[in-house]
Amino acid sequence: MGRRQLVLQAPNERQKLFLASHAKHIGYGGARGGGKSWAVRDKAKRLCLNFGGIKVLIVRRTYPELVNNHINQLRDELNGIAKYNKSEKIFTFPNGSTIKFGYCNNDKDLDQYQGAEYDVIFLDEATQLQEMWIKKITACVRGVNSFPKRIYYTCNPGGVSHGYIKRLFIDKQYESGEVPTDYEFIQALVTDNKALMESQPDYIKQLEALPPKLREAWLYGRWDIFEGQFFEDFRLTPDIDLCAKAGITVEEALEQRRFTHVIEPFEPPRGWNIMRSYDFGYNKPFSLGYWAVDYDGVLYRIMEMYGCTQTPDEGVKWSPDEQFRRICEFEREHPWLKNRKIVDSVADPAIWDSSRGESIAETAMKYGIYFSPGDNERIPGWMQVHYRFQFDDNGYPRMYFFNNCKAAIRTIPLMMYSETKPEDLDTKLEDHCPDEIRYMCMSRPIQPIVHKAPRTIISDPLNQFTDTQRY
Repeated sequence: MGRRQLVLQAPNERQKLFLASHAKHIGYGGARGGGKSWAVRDKAKRLCLNFGGIKVLIVRRTYPELVNNHINQLRDELNGIAKYNKSEKIFTFPNGSTIKFGYCNNDKDLDQYQGAEYDVIFLDEATQLQEMWIKKITACVRGVNSFPKRIYYTCNPGGVSHGYIKRLFIDKQYESGEVPTDYEFIQALVTDNKALMESQPDYIKQLEALPPKLREAWLYGRWDIFEGQFFEDFRLTPDIDLCAKAGITVEEALEQRRFTHVIEPFEPPRGWNIMRSYDFGYNKPFSLGYWAVDYDGVLYRIMEMYGCTQTPDEGVKWSPDEQFRRICEFEREHPWLKNRKIVDSVADPAIWDSSRGESIAETAMKYGIYFSPGDNERIPGWMQVHYRFQFDDNGYPRMYFFNNCKAAIRTIPLMMYSETKPEDLDTKLEDHCPDEIRYMCMSRPIQPIVHKAPRTIISDPLNQFTDTQRY
């Protein structure tokens, strides 16, 4: 009896782009129900049939996810075509091509990729894998043969590497060694998945019924709002819907500093107080924020010093002496800080620990830098940050970030809720800026804004009831 011939299902238009792309790094997805897992399996099969001896790897976070999303389906589809070795987790084709399956749920799982070589790697649900894991796994794409060398990432907004994937494929911001032409992203929406629309027509209605922010991420693939985002109220740019309700354009909102938290820098007036907030780090980044406080108590993060290498969440390993020496030098030279008194500084209470010798706070004192212990109550502290992010009825928040504060602006949107403490954020993430921001907000606590229902005014010829007052 002859070997069974594999019949490949016709892809939709978006999947055709995914299957035909020749970029080295190809992102696919962006929303729920776009047919990402099918595209991974289909492309892997095509590669193995067309290139005898090619080595393909499919990775997900856990082995059960591989079984449920790929292995079971491929065992049916490749029955009589390729042999599956369960213990080795690998399909072998008659022409010598292979599809191997790998997982990575912790650092130890990386051991299975030590010294391995693959021609093509698929990272399915890539945003669920840590950035460091992604880089170490994709380093296995190498070899001297003529096979295509490619890495495919399927992804939705959210997850621990949301920021990394967003930077590469959505924001298209590249660092040293990253070649822009190597990266291509193909947006896939549920409406592209004709098979799902025919077999489960109510699925799109389920997505449309989700809460607004979740609906934006899952249905439309919005990367600035995603499931589990801790600071979903933080706005890098003016909120379009709020601007429309206020009858102004996004450009006007930026000029007026409304409906956004990130603004253009300006020199703080001499009458405003200057403050610091600090979170120590050595192997992890340290974070120092400089703040100006206006006459109404609004906080402006005007500058920051972030002790991070080119690798996110990797510290520069400066000793406390080195950190405070550089901080003193910076404050003596910067025109916004020199000859100005810093009225208060708050820091993580842990820097007063002297059980192993001189404390970090004592080292700071030697350089003339004096901190007060920050209030380290986490849940009330996060609520203070949320209160600061609130917009009043005219669209003004009570905390701004100058757009030169790159570390805070990068890391705040990446924070996610803890899986074990529902009201806290996940401390495994790069949370150093958020922590010292929390100390600052707790040092100047405020009450939440309670929006009032609009009053019905029959006649107001003198405009005396119009509320234009802000903080």
